[in-house]
Amino acid sequence: MWPLPVSDLFFVGRASADKLLSMGICTIGELAAADPLWLKRILKKQGEIIWGFAHGFDLSVVLKQPAANKGYGNSTTTPYDVTDEQTAGQVLLALAETVGSRLRADRVQIGVISVTIRYADLSDTSHQKCLPEPIDLTAQIHRIACSLFRELWDGRPIRHLGVHTGRVCGADCGRQLTVFDEIAYEKLSKIEQTVDGIRSRFGADAVMRAVFLNGPVDHMSGGISREKRSVDYDRETVR
Repeated sequence: MWPLPVSDLFFVGRASADKLLSMGICTIGELAAADPLWLKRILKKQGEIIWGFAHGFDLSVVLKQPAANKGYGNSTTTPYDVTDEQTAGQVLLALAETVGSRLRADRVQIGVISVTIRYADLSDTSHQKCLPEPIDLTAQIHRIACSLFRELWDGRPIRHLGVHTGRVCGADCGRQLTVFDEIAYEKLSKIEQTVDGIRSRFGADAVMRAVFLNGPVDHMSGGISREKRSVDYDRETVR
C-alpha cells in the first residue's frame, strides 16, 4: 500500500489529502514514516487514526459489547415509480414491519419517527414527528409514517422511501394509558410478538399480511431482499 497516493487511504478525504500534500506527504508510505505526534498536532485525532491505518492497524478501542443503537430504520428503492398513496402506504407498511420486528427483538421502543422520500429526479425530502409516548408496534409505526407521508408528499413520482426512528429507550420505560387510546395496545402487542416468533422459527416469509398477497411490494422491504432470504447459503458455492 505504501507506494499508493495518500488519498487512497481509508478515512483520508479530499480536505485531508490536500492538507497532507501541503505538508509534503504524498504517499501512504510517507504518511507511515511521519511523526505521529506531529500529525496529531496538525490534524488532531484524525492524524493519529490515519497514521495507524497507514501501518495497517486500528487504534480505536475494542468494546466488549456493541454500542446500543441510537435509532432504527430501513429504506427501499422501488423498481418502478410510485405515483399513488395506496402503493406508497404498502411500501411504508413493509418498512414498518422490518423496523418494528427489530425494535421488539432488541426489547426497545422509540419516541421519534421520520419518513424520507426520494423522488424520480433523485431529490430528497424528509419529515419527522416526536411521539407523546414510546412505541414498538408495527401498526402504530405504519399509521404515523403514513400521516407523515401525506404531509410531505407533493405528488411527484417516488423511487425511494424510508422509515427511521430515534429516541430509543428500553421496553420497560412504561406507557401511559388513557381513555382516548385508539388501538388495543396489549392485544396488538401479543399478536405481533406471536408473529415475530413464527417468523424467527420458520423464516420471514412464514407469515404475510393479506394486503401483500400477489402484489408487487415485498411484505418486509429493505435490508435483505426476498431473493437473498430464500437462498440456502449452506448449499451454495461462492465463486
